[in-house]
Order: sequence, then structure tokens, then C-alpha cells
Amino acid sequence: MVLTAHQRFELKKFIKELGSYRAAHTEFVTVYIPADYDLFKIINHLSQEQGTASNIKSASTRNNVIDALERMIQHLKLFKQTPPNGLAVFSGNVLAREGKSDVKVWSVEPPVPLNTRIYKCDKTFELDLLRDMVDIKDMYGLVVMDARDANLALLKGKRIVPLLKTHSHVPGKMKAGGQSSHRFQANRDLAVKDHIKKVADYMKDQFLSRDGLKGILVGGPGPNKYELVEGNFITGDVKKKIIAVKDLSYTGDFGLQELVDKCQDVLAKEEIADEKKVMSVFFNLLSTKQEMTAYGDEQVRLALSMGAVETLLLSESLDDDVIDEFDEIAGKFSTEVKIISTETREGVQLRDIGKIAAILRYPINT
Repeated sequence: MVLTAHQRFELKKFIKELGSYRAAHTEFVTVYIPADYDLFKIINHLSQEQGTASNIKSASTRNNVIDALERMIQHLKLFKQTPPNGLAVFSGNVLAREGKSDVKVWSVEPPVPLNTRIYKCDKTFELDLLRDMVDIKDMYGLVVMDARDANLALLKGKRIVPLLKTHSHVPGKMKAGGQSSHRFQANRDLAVKDHIKKVADYMKDQFLSRDGLKGILVGGPGPNKYELVEGNFITGDVKKKIIAVKDLSYTGDFGLQELVDKCQDVLAKEEIADEKKVMSVFFNLLSTKQEMTAYGDEQVRLALSMGAVETLLLSESLDDDVIDEFDEIAGKFSTEVKIISTETREGVQLRDIGKIAAILRYPINT
């Protein structure tokens, strides 16, 4: 799932609020619960932590930690089960004054499935996982394979989300006793082809109809990845989504990370290409159908408030508060929001004409 502008804005606002609190001692509790994890186990763990917290020497810190854990336990009991994407829960005394208490609890189901379990007691809330999710703009399919194994995953922002793994029935390179070398190699070749076909089928199932998928990255040691991409195993619709094929040293989880590392240049170009494409549409309309565009704070704000904006273009050089404000308004009208860097000529042009522009759904009278 790719975050909508409104979801991104709401998550950023949540992170900003929690990030503003500081405790005098290590008494803010953060818990991340992975998708499909048993809530009852989490509640039991928090109850045990209450017992451990009773040994804290400072009376105020001890009481604050125990109270934060109790509020979190009671909050979690409101859930029948862990939400589909997991749950992030935060609790603590937000009054900085010594001896004063206002213990609050928050929870949020993240937009991306959690696969990490965290329990942390600190002076601040642990928010890095949520911050990574805010940065997610697009996702890419990952395929790592050789003749024996294959892994499929998604790259969402900086996070690799595993989808499935498969193992082939390809025999090793040493032939079985009694088999002729020719027959053994023929059987091995058939098993390899069956394995590649199975990987191709999985790619179609996992990637073809997935919303927001920008492209597919393929890699692995050996030649089998090229057989997959260049042979007649995958459909044309899947093949045209492949944007890079890389030689790797590993398969499995190490291979997935190696593939992402080796594709950083490709991913950077993809993001810039997307920015250049949407900015080219804007400047083309500006020169041929100016009534279908708006630029500058005042003009764009008016068009946005009327629901007339199809795509909102915001320069990354804007203050975060301004981006958040426009992001929130855009969310009310299902307006697509694009944050445009200043690394391209088109991005510099956007900055120079006021940092804010729009492609309209229909002309407006200004």
C-alpha cells in the first residue's frame, strides 16, 4: 500500500506530537507489535515489566513507568486481536514538572506491516520506524534467484518486506550413481526450467495487480536470472515492469539487501524521472493550455479549496509547515501530491516560479 497524501500528513502530525515530549528520566514506554503477533503475549510481557519496574530506586520514575505500563495494558485490552499491519503503542507521563502526573497513551496501526517487535523505555518515544514509513513514496518488486532458490519481496521506502520464498528440486551438479551424464544433465535442465517457470508465475501473482508498484528489480548469482528475464517465462506485462537486472553474490535475505544496494543508482534515476515527467506535463500545459494550470501560493490555494486540483506540485525547498498545510487540504479532495526536488532543471523552475504549482481538473476563473 502506498500512503495517500492525507495518510502521510496524519502520520507526520502524530510523529510530530509524540516527538515533542521529553521525560526527565527513562520512563516513556514504546511498544511495536508485529502483524499477526499474539496480543496476549504482549500484555503478559508488559505485566512482567511492571514487576521489574518496582525495583527502580527513584519513586517518581518508578511510579511513572508502572503507571505508563498499566495504561498501555488497559489500552491493549480494548483490541480483540492485533490489527492487520501490527500496532505501535506509546505511553508516558507528559508533564515535565517533577511530582506532577498526566499519563497518556497513544496507538496507531502503521500503513505498512510491522515485522519488528520492540519494547523500549527511554526519555523519548522511539519513532524511527514510523518516520521511515512517512518517507515511503513508491514501492518496487524484488526478485532474487539462482537455480536452487528464489525470494520475492517488496521494497517500501527503505524497508524490505518479504513476500515468499521457494526452493527448487534441481539436483546438485554431481550426477546420481547409474545415470548417464547426458540423462542427468537433461533432467537437471528440465528441473531448472520448472523452477524458473514457477518463479515467473509467482512474479505475476505478486506484482502484476499490485497498486503503486513502480518497477521490478531482479538479481542473483549465475545465469538463471537472465533466463527468467530474457526467455519466454514471464508475460509481457510483467516484463515491461523490470527496470534492472543485477549480478549478485548471494540469494536469500542477504541477496535481497545486496540487490537494493546495487540498484540505488537505478532507484534514484526512477524517482527523478517521475519528477521530470510530471513537471513536463505541467510546463507543457502552461504553454499550451494555461487555464489548466495554476502556480503561486494564492492561485493554487484558491484552486485547491475549490477541489479543482488534480496534481499538486510542492517544491522540497518549502518549509515543512507549508507542505503539511497544503498536504492536509489536498487530502480532502483526493488530490495527488508530488514533492519535487531541486536536483533537476524542472525542479529549479518550480522553485523559481513560487515553489507551488498545480495541474487542474478543470479551468477556474481567477
